[in-house]
Amino acid sequence: MDGETMRVQTALWPVDDPGDPELDAVTRQILAADPDGMRFAGAIRRSIDMLLDGQHTGRFRWDQLYKTEKAHLGTLVEINVQREFDFADGASMDYSIADADVDCKYSQTLGAWMIPPEALGHLLLVVWASDEESTWSVGLVRALPERLNSGGNRDAKKTLNAGGRAAVRWLFRGARLQENMLLRLSEVDIKAIFSHKSGQRRVDDLFLRAQSRRISRTVVATVAMQEDYMKRVRYNGGSRSRLQPRGIVILGHYSSHGRIAEALGLPVPGAGESVSARLAAARPHHTEAPRVELGGQDWVLARPDDPEEAVPKLPEI
Repeated sequence: MDGETMRVQTALWPVDDPGDPELDAVTRQILAADPDGMRFAGAIRRSIDMLLDGQHTGRFRWDQLYKTEKAHLGTLVEINVQREFDFADGASMDYSIADADVDCKYSQTLGAWMIPPEALGHLLLVVWASDEESTWSVGLVRALPERLNSGGNRDAKKTLNAGGRAAVRWLFRGARLQENMLLRLSEVDIKAIFSHKSGQRRVDDLFLRAQSRRISRTVVATVAMQEDYMKRVRYNGGSRSRLQPRGIVILGHYSSHGRIAEALGLPVPGAGESVSARLAAARPHHTEAPRVELGGQDWVLARPDDPEEAVPKLPEI
């Protein structure tokens, strides 16, 4: 995740919950293993990123996927959740959690999980996420006949009716998914970044155009489209040294970089994240600007009218 507090609502019981000891036990085990939802969020983020495979394809949007690929996301979520929590295989469903058989269902549309006949009567772990909205939700519900719509598809799969959707016990609802920052850039910026043939130049342009934003390793990999993609960020030939003469610093997950980000009012990079910003040597017109000392001199966030000037090399501790 990106270091920000996730917006979560945990263990929301439906008002008319009739009581289900097995569901209670599964709830307790999941929340004990992941009280703040960070592990679920990571598994969902990995699933989306695996499907996009940006490092090898340069893709970062859902509409860039083939129809057959989109259908595979549910399987990836199921696999990555099991790997993250080390859930045992269920007797007839996907997982065994607290000695209960639990089936994992993912849908791109909240509430539209497809439930097969063999899952009737079983607990469902229902998952939804939107990369565009940077949001995800996970809940539990028992697939009872009265909670399912009467119609079904040709595989006899049914969806939850209004009562079924109301019966979902939300473990995490409206939680924050690590942002796919490329979705936040303008089409002009995206075209400019990907217009370069050189992976290094694409990464340079990314840090120039996406200043003051958290940039994940996955985003760097998608833009670089090279095996050693993080090398494109570092000093000794990467963007840190290439952009240094222009006053651009690229903060990483170092403690000293976190202090610099806090002092300047920038987002603090989390694990595997980078934040770029253009700095200027402090001058009289920067009277009220937050500043940091680098190389024995005070530096501030550059204003548009500040000239470009080389910034000192940052410590890597």
